[in-house]
Amino acid sequence: QVQLVESGGGLVQPGGSLRLSCAASGIRFSRSHMAWYRQAPGKERELVAIIFSGLNTNYADSVKGRFTISRDNAKNTVYLQMNSLKPEDTAVYYCNTRVGVMATVFWGQGTQVTVSS
Repeated sequence: QVQLVESGGGLVQPGGSLRLSCAASGIRFSRSHMAWYRQAPGKERELVAIIFSGLNTNYADSVKGRFTISRDNAKNTVYLQMNSLKPEDTAVYYCNTRVGVMATVFWGQGTQVTVSS
């Protein structure tokens, strides 16, 4: 059974930092591409960052230079370090992966990030 459990969200002032974690189970983590998405109120879910099994990464233009995605294969955990946070980063952040030849999509339950003074 695939499980993705996010943690680390919260309330932070503009310019502050947060680190999100996503603990995965039920997958061959080291071989899996892992991603972070976010969904703000009234908006569609969007890709924030992705880290491939080979450690290459891609980022949304809106977070480049501020966010860093990383992974610890020994802990089956993917991280999202978020610096210089802006109010427009406020959203529910979701961990995501795809499994198997059918690329079945799995989501975590989400963690709320609120950037406000």
